[in-house]
Amino acid sequence: MKKIPYGRQHIDQNDLDAVISTLQSDYLTQGPKVQEFEQKFAQYVGVKYAVAVNNATSGLHLSVLALGLQKGDRVITTPITFAASANCVRYAGAEVWFADINPDTYVLDINSVKNLIESKPKGFFKGIIPVDFAGLPVNMEEFRTLADEHGLWIIEDACHAPGGYFIDSKGDKNFCGNGNYAHIGVFSFHPVKHIACGEGGMLTTNSEELYKKLSLLRTHGITKENMEENHGGWYYEMVELGFNYRLTDFQSALGITQLAKNEQGVARRNEIAEAYKKAFEGKIKFQSLPNNALNAHHLFIIEVENRKELYDYLHSKGILAQIHYVPVHTLPYYKNIGYQEADLSHSEKYYTHCISLPMYPTLTADEQEYVIQEVLNFVNG
Repeated sequence: MKKIPYGRQHIDQNDLDAVISTLQSDYLTQGPKVQEFEQKFAQYVGVKYAVAVNNATSGLHLSVLALGLQKGDRVITTPITFAASANCVRYAGAEVWFADINPDTYVLDINSVKNLIESKPKGFFKGIIPVDFAGLPVNMEEFRTLADEHGLWIIEDACHAPGGYFIDSKGDKNFCGNGNYAHIGVFSFHPVKHIACGEGGMLTTNSEELYKKLSLLRTHGITKENMEENHGGWYYEMVELGFNYRLTDFQSALGITQLAKNEQGVARRNEIAEAYKKAFEGKIKFQSLPNNALNAHHLFIIEVENRKELYDYLHSKGILAQIHYVPVHTLPYYKNIGYQEADLSHSEKYYTHCISLPMYPTLTADEQEYVIQEVLNFVNG
């Protein structure tokens, strides 16, 4: 039986040719393809600056450091995300605080965040990390208004959402990570994501200061700028304690060709989502879509009462459904460090019901129909 995964990459001859050409060039890393990828990605999302990194987790780490996060500071994020969205705060020695999700959209609920902020003294929190969960853009305009009222920064975890957008109050289309409302955007190029580089990530910002800081921290904190001319060409200075979080040229070459197909890929993902919605409408709950947004659909998630039984049933039929995610605040690490209990009832209820169905551009109509029928067979008993 052919297995149908919940997500998968698609590599065509154009991708292969680009990687081979780069492997045969003079540069495997720190060459021209990285800068080309950064420029094309920035143009794609409509942002001034982009910084390529070796993975999105590294990107999140650099982001909190560039924004000055210190030991003992506090940051709010969602518990329904991959652990890296919270772990980056811990890397800086700061504290993670979780707010609840909207039970219909599954993204961080702004009212829950507002209530959490207002329950503490002014200056208690430093920032917010909303997540464009499953590909659905968070309304960053609303979050920026709230953040500005309390002097907080925002990192947009857009790892699920390249190509997604929301319409703001001025009627402008804001692509995820365009930097109009968040200080930094973070993207992932893991194989199951929209753009596959094997591993990889991208940081986006409209701030020249943050761009320079992120670029410096990405490469050991080393620079050749602003140095006296009496040194030789070999000379450099390390001015910050940075990291080796660079992306290679051959990964960037793959990213460039993958990026060129993303608009078409997002359109196909939405066709698949519409077919699921048509089949499940009125029968099975799925993620809602605000009128002012385009979901990039990294995932298509439904909610059922007997989730574990459906998961096992689908796997027995060769449909490799997945669960996204175990709530971060329930993971042993966060329990062991004494994370304080909070009212996250929507997140916890969501987790007991959620299951992600196959969602990727090369999913065929016949494969999707098979998935739909097996889900309905199970639900209808």
